[in-house]
Amino acid sequence: MKAIINKSYGPSSVLESAEIEQPQPGDHEVLIKVHATGLNKADWFMLTGRPLMLRAEAGLFRPKRQIIGSDVAGVVEAVGKGITRFQVGDEVYGDLSENGRGGLAEYVCAPEAVLAHKPSGLTFEQAAAVPMAAMTALQGLRDTGNIQAGQKVLVNGASGGVGTYAVQIAKALGAEVTAVCSTQKADLVRELGADHVIDYTAEDFTQSGKQYDLIFAANGFQTLAEYQSALSPSGTLVVVGGSFKQIFSAMLFGGWRTRGSDQTIKSALQKPKPEDLATLAEMLNEGQIRPVIDQTYPLEHAAEAMAYLGQGSAKGKLVISVI
Repeated sequence: MKAIINKSYGPSSVLESAEIEQPQPGDHEVLIKVHATGLNKADWFMLTGRPLMLRAEAGLFRPKRQIIGSDVAGVVEAVGKGITRFQVGDEVYGDLSENGRGGLAEYVCAPEAVLAHKPSGLTFEQAAAVPMAAMTALQGLRDTGNIQAGQKVLVNGASGGVGTYAVQIAKALGAEVTAVCSTQKADLVRELGADHVIDYTAEDFTQSGKQYDLIFAANGFQTLAEYQSALSPSGTLVVVGGSFKQIFSAMLFGGWRTRGSDQTIKSALQKPKPEDLATLAEMLNEGQIRPVIDQTYPLEHAAEAMAYLGQGSAKGKLVISVI
């Protein structure tokens, strides 16, 4: 089968096309004929091997697994022993980030436990743009942020892969949403339902004097002190992305920064859950949320797609069309 592989860490130019052996499903696995793969910032980290701490698991000097791509959508081609939820011919989608990735290929094996039936109203390309980004937004807002209807919610990095879902999910859950993005992307986030838009090139939301019940940081570089100035006295900051300094500060110092106050600072790591994929499928089929796809590339142009991903300027998601 055809696959895009990276034998070493580096920029997108290390990716190369190769013919490799088609995988076979093990027990509790299905073989998926991949139709489309969605790219995430995590794929860029796995490609470049940075931050260096991820190499402890991914491979110290070279990648242990040479095919990136976590979010897949396709058709079940074969099933292993013990499969109960799927059969050959089923259309599925899921996040394989904790199960070897492998989406930049014509076939991939995946555990039944991380897959769900593809939303019926979506193309394979649209479905591939959902799993990791939308689950990050859903889990960060609902589980970590404990979002409530009527709250004032600010989404920092509202026009990216995670941010576009966060705006829509927060609105679907009844929040008043303020979206932070660049000038060029303001119309997009308004279309997604944002009640207010802040152009970060013209205004610093941490200096405006306005406060929010929940701040969802999908991007950004603000310090914890700056975020706290924009939080209500009992507000919550949830950090899921942005600069490494921002992410690690929330992880290491969030509790210390909020000691003695009613504010909360948390970091959130997304976990692939089929029940959350099912929840998202309902929201997608009901029109509460929709994927935002900047560009779709054929498999042979995966290196070009990854180079664009690395720039960090895409509106929403980038998708690889395998078929």
